[in-house]
Amino acid sequence: MAKDVDTIDADVIIVGAGPAGLMLAGELRLGGADVIVTERLERPTGQSRGLGFTARALESFDQRGLVPRFGGLETSPLGHFGGVRFDFTALEDAHFGARGIPQSRTETVLEDWARELGTDIRRGWEFLDLEQDADGVTATVAGPDGEQRLRARWLVGADGGHSLVRKLAGFAFPGTDATRGMYLADVVGCSIPPRFLGERVPAGMVMAAPLAEGVDRIIVCEHGAPPADRSQTPDFAEVAAAWQRLTGEDISGGGADWVSSFTDATRQASEYRRGRVLLVGDAAHIHLPAGGQGLSTGVQDAVNLGWKLAATLAGWAPASLLDTYHDERHAVGARLLTNTLAQGTVFLGGVESEPLRDLFTELIALDPVKRHLAGMVSHLDVRYDVDATPAAGEDAAAPGDRHPLLGRRLPPRDLITADGPVGTAELLHPARGVLLDLADDPELREAAAGWKDRVTTTTGVPRDPAVFAGATAVLVRPDGYVAWAGTDPAELAPALRQWFGTPA
Repeated sequence: MAKDVDTIDADVIIVGAGPAGLMLAGELRLGGADVIVTERLERPTGQSRGLGFTARALESFDQRGLVPRFGGLETSPLGHFGGVRFDFTALEDAHFGARGIPQSRTETVLEDWARELGTDIRRGWEFLDLEQDADGVTATVAGPDGEQRLRARWLVGADGGHSLVRKLAGFAFPGTDATRGMYLADVVGCSIPPRFLGERVPAGMVMAAPLAEGVDRIIVCEHGAPPADRSQTPDFAEVAAAWQRLTGEDISGGGADWVSSFTDATRQASEYRRGRVLLVGDAAHIHLPAGGQGLSTGVQDAVNLGWKLAATLAGWAPASLLDTYHDERHAVGARLLTNTLAQGTVFLGGVESEPLRDLFTELIALDPVKRHLAGMVSHLDVRYDVDATPAAGEDAAAPGDRHPLLGRRLPPRDLITADGPVGTAELLHPARGVLLDLADDPELREAAAGWKDRVTTTTGVPRDPAVFAGATAVLVRPDGYVAWAGTDPAELAPALRQWFGTPA
């Protein structure tokens, strides 16, 4: 029997303390929600499949003031699509993303931040089951004192590609099964020659890059090799044998800090919300790893969901606000699956893919193609449909009539205010809405006064006015995306009501 509906342990239970779950915890705490994170591992493994994140994820961390916690961050203007390298500066302000940041470091930064904000993170607590009703969700967990039941108003599965939350809550997870298996290992004592972008060899693909003194990260993809049994951890001897078959190099005399396997299985949850259960990150979508997109997409799922779920709990969210999480992020996830499948076909295919690789090499030399692909894999081209509901008798604006910033992430820029320069990313640190008054307009400020408990108005002159494309006012959601941009204060209220509810 479920706990009494009045006995609430937290507003939200998050299952899984990976990057997506921890980012969501911080976002929810900034919005005032009580959060419990359950994680079956008693301590982080220290293992890192990912070694960086995309440009858009970097901006998401910046808007919460987290970038200095990573130490020195290196970004590169050079990236690739399907192993074909090109210059990302074809897209304004673009770069491939942050390089050389182990996922373990990202998780440490996010866990420290979430704890500082007051998140209750319970390591060594394994999620077992859930029951949901109209008022909340009861989770059964195995903790240090045995099985317990925790109740929350909402539960979020951030428990990875094999998500138990997804299965128990009845989410459909359509897609394609794995067609190829790959090994990943951090090898010690072998001094393996670098193959930074990967090298296609007659029997497959190999990649190698130095991580530290005496440690090399290798990836092995052998044509015709069946997908590995993911329930069993491969041993180093398997990896060394595959490496020798593909390269002729004998690394069996070395060892490995850790060994893992992965596949090109590609699936996406049909919906990201079922009742009071939601999914983020790999629990919602799995795909071939390519350029740090998995971690980065999960972090952005969390940033999109966090403020909306917190607003729902606070009572001021419009009725449709939480549903926009699926509407916006499911489309992004679907596009992610498309681009990773395409990259796998180009990069990992055998001789049958050579004509496709040759064609991609030609196409990527064209600037419009560079811009398109750079925007896709950096996630800088994400644009949500955020048009305010038109008034009675009016038609929604045609796409060509929309302001170029509408639905896009606000570019990080400086404003000169009465108190000195301030960056737009800094204004987003509290995860509140932001109204930029770029023309010192008292009528605009008066129009937004009813939402001052949810939206902070900042008056200033932009250093780079061209970025705002003629707008004298810009309304920015807590996740950094532009909800409205224009010049007429009378047009502001519909957007405020759509995203921030009725005025106080």
